[in-house]
Amino acid sequence: MDLIIARPEGLYCPPGDFYIDPWRPVERSVITHAHGDHARWGNQHYLGSAPSEGILRSRLGQDINLQTLQYGEVIDHHGVKISFHPAGHVLGSAQVRLEYQGEVWVASGDYKVEADGTCAAFEPVRCHTFITESTFGLPIYKWQPQSEIFEQINAWWRQNAMQERASILYCYAFGKAQRILHGIDASIGPILTHGAVEPLNRVYRKGGIYLPETHYAGDFKKNDPLLRKALIIAPPSAGGSTWVRRFGEYSDAFASGWMMLRGTRRRRGVDRGFVLSDHADWPGLLWAIEQTGAERVMVTHGSVSVLVRYLREQGLDAQGFTTEYGEEDDESVIEKAS
Repeated sequence: MDLIIARPEGLYCPPGDFYIDPWRPVERSVITHAHGDHARWGNQHYLGSAPSEGILRSRLGQDINLQTLQYGEVIDHHGVKISFHPAGHVLGSAQVRLEYQGEVWVASGDYKVEADGTCAAFEPVRCHTFITESTFGLPIYKWQPQSEIFEQINAWWRQNAMQERASILYCYAFGKAQRILHGIDASIGPILTHGAVEPLNRVYRKGGIYLPETHYAGDFKKNDPLLRKALIIAPPSAGGSTWVRRFGEYSDAFASGWMMLRGTRRRRGVDRGFVLSDHADWPGLLWAIEQTGAERVMVTHGSVSVLVRYLREQGLDAQGFTTEYGEEDDESVIEKAS
């Protein structure tokens, strides 16, 4: 019997009678991370990793019925042993390990394999069957080291500050924004954040993650001299809105793995594109899959058919899983628009 099957409500574990990241309300849900396409409101019971509690309550409500486990802690539910293991995607992100009658499955959720200091680093988990994402599951996707990307962002911001114009950097409010804040040179100038970003910064700081001092952008009046040297972190939805007018002359940029595609950057209409993704690239996906030792691989959202075909050529039992993930993650939204 398969430990996880696809149902209209989401990925379902029959012996345990629970769902992993369901996209419709269910009685029992196991949540890999707090991005809105994986953690949705309306479930009667949530099980998540302990580091994800602050974000989950911030996004779904302080009073949700939430039980948490530390990474590596095991509980037994209807004979299914459940544990969470770091996925390296965003704060609290986890792979879900299920063990039942000697069979081990791991559902990865979203993951990246380059540690960034804002969440627990990806930890390979041995299993018989591995469910992997494939957001960037094409050989063309190979990321530069993040240190090089941060140097590019610093140089762009520094140049703008010298010319006394604001630097507006669009990125996803949860995860990507905090990763950028953690990695950049905060000595270049003041850092302002959009109202969608600042509350999440507080959760990260409370979780012990270092972020430089930031200021709520709404507290600044139009033409404030500080704005001319500032870096403003904002979600993609702020682009082209009246909100950006307060900053006067500015240069804008977008941080996403999809910025590797020239056409995507052109359609976003920004001055610069920084290729920075919170998902594994092609080499990262292959490395992670190999590290699990899995003989069977289920591939979800992204370039499913390409990765499935490649894995089959390597002798693995691979097939696609249809899911409804990707509706809130900015990189998946951009993919649909490209």
